[in-house]
Amino acid sequence: MDYAVSLSLIAPEIILGVSGLLLLLVAAWGGDKGARVISIAATIALGGAFALVAPAVCGGWSGPDTLAFGGQFRADAFGGLAKLMIFASAGAALVVAPRFFEWSGAMRAEFPILVLFATLGMSIMVSAADLVTLYIGLELNSLAAYVLAAILRDDERSAEAGLKYFVLGALASGILLFGMSLTYGFAGTTNFGGIAVAVSDGLSTGQLFGLTFVLAGLAFKISAAPFHMWTPDVYEGAPTPVTMFFASAPKVAAIALLARVSLEAFGSQSLAWQQIVIFAALLSIVIGALGAIGQQNVKRLLAYSSINNVGFILIGLATGTLAGASAMMVYLAIYVVMTVGSFVAVLLMRDAEGNPVEGISDLAGLSTTRPALAWALMALMFSLAGIPPLFGFWGKFVVFQAAVQADLIVLAAIGIAASVIGAFYYIKIVKVMFFDEPAGTVTGKGDTPHWALLLICGVLVSPLGYLLTGWLGGLADMAAASLAVAF
Repeated sequence: MDYAVSLSLIAPEIILGVSGLLLLLVAAWGGDKGARVISIAATIALGGAFALVAPAVCGGWSGPDTLAFGGQFRADAFGGLAKLMIFASAGAALVVAPRFFEWSGAMRAEFPILVLFATLGMSIMVSAADLVTLYIGLELNSLAAYVLAAILRDDERSAEAGLKYFVLGALASGILLFGMSLTYGFAGTTNFGGIAVAVSDGLSTGQLFGLTFVLAGLAFKISAAPFHMWTPDVYEGAPTPVTMFFASAPKVAAIALLARVSLEAFGSQSLAWQQIVIFAALLSIVIGALGAIGQQNVKRLLAYSSINNVGFILIGLATGTLAGASAMMVYLAIYVVMTVGSFVAVLLMRDAEGNPVEGISDLAGLSTTRPALAWALMALMFSLAGIPPLFGFWGKFVVFQAAVQADLIVLAAIGIAASVIGAFYYIKIVKVMFFDEPAGTVTGKGDTPHWALLLICGVLVSPLGYLLTGWLGGLADMAAASLAVAF
């Protein structure tokens, strides 16, 4: 084994790990007074990792040359594209967090460090080529995420969110570990390539149970129904920058990992897992759409929106084709932009004293009192609903197109019909902002980083985003092609 080559392939992870450890020492010596400096340093580390990953994505890296540490880690274009989304989402969370925590007087030096370690875990997850690597990355991410959810120790909602996330996350990890144990026992290996060889002639009963438990454990991590029960409570209770982070980066990591396990390890037996993925996709779409209708809190509504969007993303995976994997990555990229923009808009919703405003009724007449925020939020809501000509429509279009090409016409038709139902609660927010009498609650002003992020997301989800379709589609195609799919 050439360790020099392996170390060069994990250079982004080394940057994140070393930066996290060094900043942890700075935090231990300097305390919370250096929190803002640590946040800036953590953002720079993410930028460095982003720059190192970009060549793998643009060059379409694939094949044996991307394997590190004897096949434990795969630094290919698929993992690279997912990492770019993860790093960008984590960077956005670090940009908006200091101002939020300063408003509440709870900025802690540990926050950016926990984000770095969670990002490191996710980076390992999306490049995992072995069940052991998968579990190490997933648990590194989860342990940091549990603390992030409960980082406001004096806030009952944050403490409750952290506790729920920890208990249910531990249950999901147990289910996943049991599935991994079954897979290892009946396949004789934990390596994805070895598993693919072991199941090439068909799945035994034990291997099928192992696959089912692994998919169930990963479904929790992406908050796909029926394993979505933690999402609304955790999203509502966690601090808004943390919720923005949870709704974007870990979602990308878990979906990319799910795709890698399904297509690399069990690609030759797609009929076995397709039924599970289709069931989870349809249930997520329906529950996400119906569950959001009665919500009165914006963050809970966005939680159900994320469940709904996961269902659409899973349609791309359900095809079991390269086109479906590519469409899934395109949708994920657009979803990250829409999610970050939506939560930045929520962060800008403050009253005159700077207190967060999360009630949908408090948005009444926002177009009169804060027109720029109202119009930006309207564009993001319509994009999440998939209404043309906004860019969110393109994500749904490529996913449904891949489903039709894979002869899953009924699945595509149900997805299209359900997306119409889901549009109701997005339009409800727009109606409250533009047609109800002004409540006069949201009167606080935001700062420059928030508005800059909101402007970037607003431009990307606008019709101008379609200028990126060729470039984004090309990157997604190369990423999908780098997967060792057994067709």
